Amino acid sequence: MASQIAALIEAFDRLASADFVIEAEWKAVHDICQAHEGEQPFDWGHALCHRIEGDEWNAGYWYRLAGKPVATGSFGDEWAAMRAALVAK
Repeated sequence: MASQIAALIEAFDRLASADFVIEAEWKAVHDICQAHEGEQPFDWGHALCHRIEGDEWNAGYWYRLAGKPVATGSFGDEWAAMRAALVAK
């Protein structure tokens, strides 16, 4: 799972560098998360993807699956917290 987490971090770093714009970087993150549904770190990433997309209902679903509260801060702040948690794994 470590290599998948590393791939998720790398993809999210690219998305963050692109200011969380929904384009190829967003799709790459979403695809990684979708491929690992049911795994907490990826479900959290999936939640952030849908939050970026503006789909609050779907984001809420993924936050619940990830066991995380619905984030309300900036996307960058959430990614920083998520990144720190993923690196610690």
